[in-house]
Amino acid sequence: MNNAKANDSMDRAWWALRIFFGAVPLVAGLDKYFNVLTDWSAYVNPVMTRILPLSASTFLHIVGVIEIAAGIIVLTRWTRLGAYVVMLWMLGIACNLALMGKYYDVAVRDIGLAIGAFTLAQLAARREAMAPQTEARLFTQSVNA
Repeated sequence: MNNAKANDSMDRAWWALRIFFGAVPLVAGLDKYFNVLTDWSAYVNPVMTRILPLSASTFLHIVGVIEIAAGIIVLTRWTRLGAYVVMLWMLGIACNLALMGKYYDVAVRDIGLAIGAFTLAQLAARREAMAPQTEARLFTQSVNA
């Protein structure tokens, strides 16, 4: 596979992951206010509600804001940073669920999503490293034309 085809494949993977890890936190964050996808309060560890001076609903609204922000960051020029935020967030959710002793299937899924977000961060880092080379090549081509 030549470099152009490899770069095209990497670019398609980057876009797919970027759209996914931008849209999903946005949708999940917004749903913390509407509970259409699920009853999110079922996933709140009871220990959290005892420790924090907030109701589960208020806590979930704060969580929603963080998820919306993470999704937006992924969709901006700070994709790599946003992807790392999503990765850590997913690992935190998985730990919360495991500590609850419930929803192990969701915890495992969230670990898989964290790995996907890490992959997006790595692809974004690669794209950032390649950007100066691409700009230099385009400049050279325009000068030689």
